[in-house]
Amino acid sequence: MPRWLQALSLGLALAALSLLMACSSSGQAKVRFIHGIQDAGALDIDVYGTNDSAGTVEFSDISFLGVQPTQPGYITLDSGSDAIEGFLTGTTTVGFIRTNVNWSGGIEYTAVATGFSKTGTPLGSNVLIVSVPDNNTPPASGDVEFRIIHASPSEPSGVNVYIESNPSTGPTGTPAISNLIYTQASAYISVAYNPNNVTPAPGFTLYVTTTAGAVIFSETINPAEGAIRTLLLTDIQNTKLQGVSAMQPSFLVVDDLN
Repeated sequence: MPRWLQALSLGLALAALSLLMACSSSGQAKVRFIHGIQDAGALDIDVYGTNDSAGTVEFSDISFLGVQPTQPGYITLDSGSDAIEGFLTGTTTVGFIRTNVNWSGGIEYTAVATGFSKTGTPLGSNVLIVSVPDNNTPPASGDVEFRIIHASPSEPSGVNVYIESNPSTGPTGTPAISNLIYTQASAYISVAYNPNNVTPAPGFTLYVTTTAGAVIFSETINPAEGAIRTLLLTDIQNTKLQGVSAMQPSFLVVDDLN
C-alpha cells in the first residue's frame, strides 16, 4: 500500500476514534447528590439507567446534609431518562420511592433529595428530587458567585435573599433573589469581591427573609475572589418527628469552585 494511502487510513482511523470518544463523553452526565430529607437516616442511593434495570448503588451511606462525592467533584452517570431510589443504608427499607430524573450528556448536575420519608402512601412518596444543572465557569475577574437552592419544605414557600458586602447592618434595598419557592434554584448571582471589607467580618452577609421582609436568619460567608458557592436552604433534622418542622438557621454551603 502506498505510504500516502497508509497515512490517510491512519488519519481516518484516528478521526473515527476521536469522534467515538467525543460521542461517549457527550453521552455521560456528571452528578453530585445531597441528602436533605430531614426525617430520614443515612441512605444508599440506587441509580437505574437505560441499561441497568436492577439499579446500582452510586452514593453509599450518605447522611443528612451529606454531599457525595467529596467536593468539588461529581460521579459520571449515563445521560437520558434515569431513575433514582433511596434505601436506608445496608437494608432494603425504602427511604424514598423510585423517582425519574433526566440528565443531559456533558452537563454537571446537583441532585437534592428533600421532603419527608416517613409520610405518604407508600412511605417515601413525599420525597422530591430537585435536579438542577450547574455552571462552574469561573466568574468575571474580581467577582464571586452565589446560587441558592430552596430545599426546606417547612418554611414559607417563597423567600427573599439579600447579599450584602460587609460591614452590613441589615437587609436594605432590593433583594438579590426574590420569591424563591420550595424546590426552585436561583440563577447565579455575581457580586464584586472587596478584600478590604474586614470589619466586623470579611466577605458577605446573606439575609434570608420572608417575602414580607421578616428576617428568618442571616449568615456571613467569606469565599475567595473567583469562587462559586451553592447555598442550600434545608430543614432542621427530625423536627417533623416532633410534630413541628423548621428551616435550618444557616445554609448548607457547597464549594463549587475555589
